[in-house]
Amino acid sequence: MQKKDPYAALRFTEFRYFISVQFLFTIAILMQEVVIGYEIYKITHDPLSLGFVGLAEAIPYISLALFGGYLADKKDKKKIISLCYGLVIISTLIMIAATTATSTQYFRQSPSLQIQQLILIYFALFLIGVARGFYGPSWSSLKPFLVPSEHYANSSTWSTQFWQAGAILGPIAGGFLYSAVGLTNTLCVSLTIFILASILFFQIKSKPVTNQNAVKGILESLKEGISFVWNQKIIFYAIMLDMFSVLFGGVMAILPVFAEDILHVGATGFGIMRAAPGLGAVLMMLASAYFPPTNQPWRNMLIAVAGFGLATLAFAVSTNFIFSLIMLFLTGAFDSISVIVRQTILQVMPPENMRGRVNSVSGVFVSCSNELGAFESGVAAKLFGTVPSVIFGGVMTLFTVGIIYFKSPELFAVRLQRKVD
Repeated sequence: MQKKDPYAALRFTEFRYFISVQFLFTIAILMQEVVIGYEIYKITHDPLSLGFVGLAEAIPYISLALFGGYLADKKDKKKIISLCYGLVIISTLIMIAATTATSTQYFRQSPSLQIQQLILIYFALFLIGVARGFYGPSWSSLKPFLVPSEHYANSSTWSTQFWQAGAILGPIAGGFLYSAVGLTNTLCVSLTIFILASILFFQIKSKPVTNQNAVKGILESLKEGISFVWNQKIIFYAIMLDMFSVLFGGVMAILPVFAEDILHVGATGFGIMRAAPGLGAVLMMLASAYFPPTNQPWRNMLIAVAGFGLATLAFAVSTNFIFSLIMLFLTGAFDSISVIVRQTILQVMPPENMRGRVNSVSGVFVSCSNELGAFESGVAAKLFGTVPSVIFGGVMTLFTVGIIYFKSPELFAVRLQRKVD
């Protein structure tokens, strides 16, 4: 029997470029997200302004994601991704231009300048949402061209690990740089990283467009994908669990409020808080290699989402920085279990000719919940107060788990046969 090679995917040069670009891009975008969110709250002291950050990206992304997936099947993926990188770089330049006057006394005493700055920042975030709508489908569909099919699972493992590493380092770097060199200089660092990622990406060759004539119209494609998801209850309920838990239970958007006004840890502490869920996710994914949660998938997914809700409730009432970090760590750990189970369901359950469309439908719902969840968090914090809004989110997450638990008893018998290299 041939020994399994844990580094199989890394032996392919273009895949190494792929995960390096993903790592750098994740660091840069999360650095940007951390410092912009913190700066917006420092200017406004209004959690609703943080909700608008999510809304600014959600509107274009929701509008364009399905069309972006349609184009990814019909056009050169490298050209689409390159254009998206260009748009992200332009957006970062707009943010740099908008924030250069932030530290001046005149700016701090001029509400009209602050409003102009916020408008420019939200516009830049809108452009990033446009880029994400086209970038995501092309990026995820490029990966299978970089390694042979027998190494797909191995490539997914490495890709996830590099993304999670970026998700940990990006917020921490953003928080420390913001404290050390200020907002504009931190954005300049993220711009440099974006440019470096773009240069590395150009080392990947364009890939052929396959089965171009077989791609159906986007409305028909969407209809078939939604119909399949609706009829496969384990897929439907898995998506609903993830969507509602993130929509109501997510706290990432309003972390600046906790960092600034509740825990009083500043930008550096905020960066650490923002990275804690990523660290929990990485360690849980490593543990899952030895104790896979897919052995009893539906039971484990319900437990994981319930754990996410309980950790969110505990975080909401915490006034201790270390305890808050532990609870954020646990939200990431529990969320990674549900991600592993859901991704395995989406890999195993749909037939080959439906897998892309089913993943597209899932991706739209899950991504919508991320951005709209950020908006919901800001609105709820504005209406009910920060801590009550997070308590409400945790309770709603547990309520969703309870409802789906009673509606899905037959799914506890489902077993998944995972694909391996």
